[in-house]
Amino acid sequence: MPEKKEPLLLLDNSTMYVVGAGDYHSTNLSFEEAKAIIDMYETEDILRCFTDRSIEDVLHEYVGIERRDFAYKPVRKMRVGQDAIAIKLYVTKSETQPEVETEDGVAAKKIQNIYVYCQYITRVS
Repeated sequence: MPEKKEPLLLLDNSTMYVVGAGDYHSTNLSFEEAKAIIDMYETEDILRCFTDRSIEDVLHEYVGIERRDFAYKPVRKMRVGQDAIAIKLYVTKSETQPEVETEDGVAAKKIQNIYVYCQYITRVS
């Protein structure tokens, strides 16, 4: 019987602690590449290691994967040969602070710019 491959981990900024001791290879991915890799796995072979549901919205709305119910499991470390896709947020201070009026009629001020990018991580030893 062939050996079962480790599940693909979905990480975010708050779960990068799983990349601890050991040797890793990391590659930046386009959204299209991240989607293609995730689409190669069955739902039951993917573990969501983060609790922030807004990261799932990023996966669906920007990376373009269809909605699937990935099992949540807090993982402490990656195993040798295991792969992960990290959906990382990069936040910068807004250079301008324009104000807009919300639907409730309250003034809101822009204070941050939020960018997102993906990385493919493999533990090699």
